[in-house]
Amino acid sequence: MIISSPCVVSLVWRLEDAQGQLIDELADPMEFLVGGDDLLPKVEQTLLGQTPGFEANLHLEPEQAFGDYHAELVFFETRDIFPEDVSEGMQFEGPPEGSTTPDLPKDAIYTVTEVYDTHVVLDGNHPLAGLALRLSLKVCDVRTATEEEVEQGSVSASPFSFAPTVPPDATLH
Repeated sequence: MIISSPCVVSLVWRLEDAQGQLIDELADPMEFLVGGDDLLPKVEQTLLGQTPGFEANLHLEPEQAFGDYHAELVFFETRDIFPEDVSEGMQFEGPPEGSTTPDLPKDAIYTVTEVYDTHVVLDGNHPLAGLALRLSLKVCDVRTATEEEVEQGSVSASPFSFAPTVPPDATLH
């Protein structure tokens, strides 16, 4: 089957930063919806018209991946507006309730990056924002997308759509 929109591709990949440091390695095939929200546009564009067995090595600039880093999305909030057990890596959809920082995007995921006695540091950038990336991928299989997959725009939770804090020795799946 030729990859076209919509369909489901099964991929393996190796994702590195521009210096060749491993960020993520997907050794077991994972399914993604082509024509939905699962893949970055440049990745999807590269896959269109291909078949199982296709391999590609892509260089992704920040604007083709997770965007530029925006320092204005890093901010401090007072410790008292957070739960008692707040810790690094916790995430909030939108600014936390009681936030005193004006004009923050309401639809961003904010990650706690540091916790102090009197304040907490939050970052609304994706952990890979501002990074150029290298992606080596291989198409393992292609199948027709189900109506439900097309309707929801995804096969399942995509590793490209969440914004965890990535420890230096961890991968993104």
